[in-house]
Amino acid sequence: MDDLRRMAVFASVVQHGSMSGAARALGMSTSAVSQQVRLLERTGGVTLLHRSTRKLVLTEAGERYHTHCAALCAAAEQARAELAAAHAAPSGELRLSATVGFARHIAPALGDMLARHPALRLRLLVDDAPIDLIQSRIDLALRFGRLADSTWAARRLCAMQWWLCASPDWLARHAAPLDPDALHAQDWLGFSREGTGLRLELQGPAGTARGLVVQPRIASNNQLSIQQMCEAGLGLALMGSMDVQEALQAGRLVRLLPQWSFGTLDIWAVTPQRDAQPAKVRQAIEALQGYLRTLPGVSS
Repeated sequence: MDDLRRMAVFASVVQHGSMSGAARALGMSTSAVSQQVRLLERTGGVTLLHRSTRKLVLTEAGERYHTHCAALCAAAEQARAELAAAHAAPSGELRLSATVGFARHIAPALGDMLARHPALRLRLLVDDAPIDLIQSRIDLALRFGRLADSTWAARRLCAMQWWLCASPDWLARHAAPLDPDALHAQDWLGFSREGTGLRLELQGPAGTARGLVVQPRIASNNQLSIQQMCEAGLGLALMGSMDVQEALQAGRLVRLLPQWSFGTLDIWAVTPQRDAQPAKVRQAIEALQGYLRTLPGVSS
């Protein structure tokens, strides 16, 4: 590493035409610059510069050596410029991890960013199972709910409301529940671990809190599958507000007990590191947050 530093000092001496000029450019003393050049000559066993009181002249060996030193400095400057560009403008490949149900939101969230930055590429990895960000070289992952302890950095983007939904077909065959007490007797769809039920935390319009545990007749680890089964009339389901807006508008689903709150789900942006985030990650997080907060039932 010392040799690289001395090569940079030598290239600066040649560029500025004097030891004093290089010293001013590098923020060093003239004697320190001279010493670095002498160490190069001593190590290489050749004279690089003919010195006089009026000017410096490269020897033949010095000319050849300077060509490589100048190329080294140019490569270092290019590397710095690449880092600065990565920090200032999105470029390269953005590796993004999302769940199957959330993948539908990636295009509207990041489409404008991708259009504005043609040097940016997106690789979307869709999987409901947690993946290792480091092993899979993930730049940014979308996670939900309570996060497990890890060394990764997490930024909360927003909170999404849970809405109780059923299909018109199901409502044609069953009486719509008018209060939480009627929920126990219904066919439920949802997430649940084996041997446990689906716990509901409700809050009424007057601030009344209720806790219920229901047993899903159909359980799945995939929210999109639960929505599809709900639309098919197989039972009631708690659905993410931002995921069912289209189905509600199209009449495929109906929201039940809208005066009751069924809680919220936090949405997080998770990155392998906290500091020195490249522009592609910083701007993707901002774009995702801006998009999500425009969706129904989503709050900051």
